[in-house]
Amino acid sequence: MRTPATALAIVALGCLLTGCTGHDGDPGPLPPSGAGAGQRPGASTSPTPASTPIVPPTHAPSAGRSASPSPSTFSEVYVVRCNGRPSGEQVIVAVRKFRANLPAGSGVTVQSQPLCAGIWQYTVLNVADREPMQVMTKGSPQALTVVTAGTDPCTVEVKATAPPALLNAAAC
Repeated sequence: MRTPATALAIVALGCLLTGCTGHDGDPGPLPPSGAGAGQRPGASTSPTPASTPIVPPTHAPSAGRSASPSPSTFSEVYVVRCNGRPSGEQVIVAVRKFRANLPAGSGVTVQSQPLCAGIWQYTVLNVADREPMQVMTKGSPQALTVVTAGTDPCTVEVKATAPPALLNAAAC
């Protein structure tokens, strides 16, 4: 035989599982005592406002990345125009050091200005009588390091270490 306390517990559990909404005109489950006092039925009792954006979780930085960017770097979450930090001309100078076989003079021009994410930059250059050159660089504008320059910037090193936003911009 069941005790009244056991029967009450079973009824309470059933009520919790079904939401206690079985009657016509029933406003629905009641808020916990003390919460939602003075609110209309069905209003949210969440401590987070409904307009608060949901931010996706970020991945822990890999061994080669800094957990907190320095003031001279850009966010790794977004790709933005570098606005001259570095300029397209600085990228061309770095590529000329990296590849000595580029045409001299005005044979190399900037097709699309550098895009930045973190300490990385992605630039597309026009090279006379060749396909556009896609360039991945990293570092400060005064000391750019060319990671790759060619028709396909998606090398193993770039895929493994560049910010995901920049990989998307370069279609890697």
